[in-house]
Amino acid sequence: MKKLLSLLLVLVMILTACSNGETQAPQTPETPETPGSAEEQPEGTDGGKYAEEQVYKYTYAEEITTLNYLINTTWVDMSVAANLIDALAQYDKYGILQPALAESWKVSEDGLEWTFNLRKGVMWVDYEGNEIAETTAHDFVSSAKYILTKANESESANLVYSVIKNAEEYFNEEITDFSQVGVRAEDDYTLVYTLKKPVPYFESMLTYVSFFPVYGPFLEEMGDQFGTANSTLLYNGAYLLTEFEPQMQRLLTKNEAYWDKDNIFVKELNYKYNKEASALGGELFKRGEVSHAIIPPANLDEWMTNPELKDKVSPDRLGTYTFFYAFNFKPNFDAEYEPDNWKIAVNNSNFRKSIMSSFNRVASMATEDPYNPEFRIINTITPPNFASQDGLDFTDTGNLAKLNDVNFFNEDEAKAYKEKAVEELTAAGATFPVKILMPYNTNSSYWANEAQVVKQQLETLLGTDYIQITLLPHAPTGFLDGTRRAGNYSFMKVNWGPDYADPQTYTDPFERDGNYNFPEYTTDVNADGKNLYDVYEAMINEAKAEVIDLSKRYQLFADAEAMLIDNAFVVPYNVSGGDGYVASMVLPFERPYAPFGIATMTWKGAKILADPISMEEFEAAQEEWQAERNEALKEAAN
Repeated sequence: MKKLLSLLLVLVMILTACSNGETQAPQTPETPETPGSAEEQPEGTDGGKYAEEQVYKYTYAEEITTLNYLINTTWVDMSVAANLIDALAQYDKYGILQPALAESWKVSEDGLEWTFNLRKGVMWVDYEGNEIAETTAHDFVSSAKYILTKANESESANLVYSVIKNAEEYFNEEITDFSQVGVRAEDDYTLVYTLKKPVPYFESMLTYVSFFPVYGPFLEEMGDQFGTANSTLLYNGAYLLTEFEPQMQRLLTKNEAYWDKDNIFVKELNYKYNKEASALGGELFKRGEVSHAIIPPANLDEWMTNPELKDKVSPDRLGTYTFFYAFNFKPNFDAEYEPDNWKIAVNNSNFRKSIMSSFNRVASMATEDPYNPEFRIINTITPPNFASQDGLDFTDTGNLAKLNDVNFFNEDEAKAYKEKAVEELTAAGATFPVKILMPYNTNSSYWANEAQVVKQQLETLLGTDYIQITLLPHAPTGFLDGTRRAGNYSFMKVNWGPDYADPQTYTDPFERDGNYNFPEYTTDVNADGKNLYDVYEAMINEAKAEVIDLSKRYQLFADAEAMLIDNAFVVPYNVSGGDGYVASMVLPFERPYAPFGIATMTWKGAKILADPISMEEFEAAQEEWQAERNEALKEAAN
């Protein structure tokens, strides 16, 4: 099961040295120009690009469970809370962390004490916009105390106590004096967190609901009624929940008291309930009743082949779950598939590289996305735009940078690797053809088709006298337990998503005693005769140990990941495509960016377009955003 941390938003850790030896957060103007500016206020007269009525309309099927953001962490609940409550920090549209409720912050040289200087004059208001009180440092202490009180059953508690000093002890009632917990208000505008150990990704945690503030007197007044209705909640964020009728509608209206209201362009977020929302979304979009709709795969051809609809379809923004094909070093499958012979073959680098070089990933991806199969192909395990340091994307760091423009598919190299492998494996006692067991989940029609294509590719190029692939369909129920976790495969597509805001998270599948491809069982060695996994593990351990110098930390992780790929322990495949294809009146590149998590749910900077985004417009906007992001990262690093 993915840990709660998998809900954590992720991206950049930007730390620059100060003259006093401490670390200072990037400074921005009182009203940051991110993700937009007042001068960019959408108007229908702006070349007709933006709609005159800045109202977002959407139909939903899943209702929120509670407005109490201190206890619940479901995706739909957080999507509302992210727009109602402001955090200490926010991401801009390029994924760079910027001040929000905290105007600035610094961290001690040992990485343990974080001090935040809060913005003055940020008001708590009720759902009608009436001012109640000022947001202060005490509100963050109130929030932490509530979350860490076990009786409140907050799903955020483990996230807080995983990093904050004495928080776990307080939660477990081993200590009862909250003043011993590493959260304190030195005064109304100075907040201090003390960590139990240096946490390189702590800054990114600040935007998560676990570190949202709450006005303590109101929380106490409401008691168990807090967050049960829009009237039992106070707001200091971009929007107010002015109407809330479960399984009917919810209406979010711009908060005119918001400290950064000039960067809020969409006046209303109007959500209507319909239990058939996913099936009806496309038709509702055609009728102009919604501003955004997911186009189900079964309906995509209809839209793409219809001249009136084709220009209204665009890809969804890429996600952060990455897919890769893994070689299994601990086979645990039936004797008919010759696990002992597979052990000999998989521990030969040339054999693995012959497979890797024969794999035409674009052709196989066309089974899922025939319209733009190259869009989601990646050459790394950690996806692009996940993390950055010193102005560089993580995938442009160290030895990973060498892989960015490599095409793994190379027929000549595949045949050369095969020739070497045959000689070496024959000497090692292997027999041919090497049987390869490749399972797939029958819940996905794409996966079944993809498996057929991969089998055909590899067997055609390498020959069935060399390899013989058996496709094994597996029912959705018990798929993971019966295949990957059980080691019941030779070569299979697997995936991984981030659990926290640091490149270390993408090393987790390859940890010793894990349940992905069991690389610690390899007997393969490098040119110096050292076990390849031992080399990789030493590199990872060195990277993990570096918690202060983030530039060095990222370099070490990048080199370790590149080593894993260079030695063909895995074959990088693709990154998740969000909701696939959509019809939308909202350009995603104008909103705050984070690979996933609640930052992606906020509407700051967003604008409603006059016309739907086309495929070409999306691609042009993405290219422009990527170039601008690269420059923004460089500027932030200086």
